[in-house]
Amino acid sequence: MTSRSTLHFDWALLPGGWGRDIRVTLDGGRIAVIEAGLPSGGATERHALGLPGLGNGHSHAFQRAMAGLTEWKDAAAASFWTWRDTMYRFLDGFGPDELEAVTAQAYVEMLEAGFTRAGEFHYLHHDSSGAEYADIGEMAGRVAGAAAETGIALTLLPVFYAHAGFGGAPPTPAQRRFVCSLDQFERLLASCERATATLPGAVLGVAPHSLRAVDESELRALERLRPRDPFHLHIAEQRQEVADSIARSGQPPVQWLLDHLPVGSRWSLIHATHVMPEELSGLARSGAVVGLCPVTEANLGDGVFPVAEYLAQGGVFSVGTDSNVSIDAVGELRLLEYGQRLTRRARNVLATPGGASSGRVLFEHARAGGARALGVPDTGLAVGAPADIVSLDTAAAPFVTTKPDQWLDHWIFAARRPMVDCVWRDGTKLVQGGRHVHAERIEQRYRTVLAQLTARLG
Repeated sequence: MTSRSTLHFDWALLPGGWGRDIRVTLDGGRIAVIEAGLPSGGATERHALGLPGLGNGHSHAFQRAMAGLTEWKDAAAASFWTWRDTMYRFLDGFGPDELEAVTAQAYVEMLEAGFTRAGEFHYLHHDSSGAEYADIGEMAGRVAGAAAETGIALTLLPVFYAHAGFGGAPPTPAQRRFVCSLDQFERLLASCERATATLPGAVLGVAPHSLRAVDESELRALERLRPRDPFHLHIAEQRQEVADSIARSGQPPVQWLLDHLPVGSRWSLIHATHVMPEELSGLARSGAVVGLCPVTEANLGDGVFPVAEYLAQGGVFSVGTDSNVSIDAVGELRLLEYGQRLTRRARNVLATPGGASSGRVLFEHARAGGARALGVPDTGLAVGAPADIVSLDTAAAPFVTTKPDQWLDHWIFAARRPMVDCVWRDGTKLVQGGRHVHAERIEQRYRTVLAQLTARLG
């Protein structure tokens, strides 16, 4: 419910830092009052630690149904491209009902992990023959339906996809469910506007799939469609993609983009894994967000983005769950730091000198970058902000400290079991005791659909 209530936190992470004995009054889905140094008496609920919710900067929710189904090697060399072939075959069984069921399950798991907003990079538009549904936005509407059912905030990023490779190569039959003309895409956007109109806090953006799937003229047209809203695209995820870009234009993809388009703070460049050192400073200066998805990037064997060097130049990043092989906010943050440690052979790489906490630095960067990427104000827990709050149960961990930053370190790097206790989105409590309030019903439906999908895959 979104009626007036009062929460008490022993510690809460506010825009100015940690506050102790914090009383937060919620009213109408917003934070109405924040008071410090108050006892817990009179509060509706008492919790140990309160945090602002995180934004999931990049998700393909339907791929949650593939988790664990691609971890075998049936060719001489398994790669991103062989994984993609399996994904294309898996899509044959997806209709609107299947998509909504799988997406709802993914969003339940995101909320239970501490994500309160999903950036849905949605490209499954058409039926299994490649034909439009009666409403071209039918599938996007089902994504919005899953967001409404679960309560997660949604930044919907409908994807424009036209080509199979650089130079305008025609799409393959396996890509038939993604492909749109520009006219079709404008109708799709209009349908998405209708689908998200009644979702509290929803944001609608535009997502050209990648430089290999969208040519320059199309990219320029797309950039003008919603000029103040989020604009996301995959880039430089694979070495082959970089080589193809150089062969086509003489430039690696990030540099080509910086030289040819007005890249700015509304842009999110997803992965950018194989960015060249000379591209980093221009990318940081642009204000664009790099969308990092460490678990998926590791699962697919993509590589490691040089985030330490990027942050040193003022760069901004978000974290996302991408293929949703694992939906775990702290898992993404932990692997982000560990990737830097492995490549640099050092510890606490992303923390600033002077005793800074790695967990605090990771969390704050991901929170701020996620807000920018998903088109919402970077308010955190502040008066007037949406009541998107995550509580951590410190009693769940065999660890004692009086320093709240160390609780973040423990949560990200050391916890043996999930510490997320409750999650409020827009003032409504959606997670209680670590479980979404509708988890059982949504999971039962998901299991039925998953059995049908995997049976079709063989």
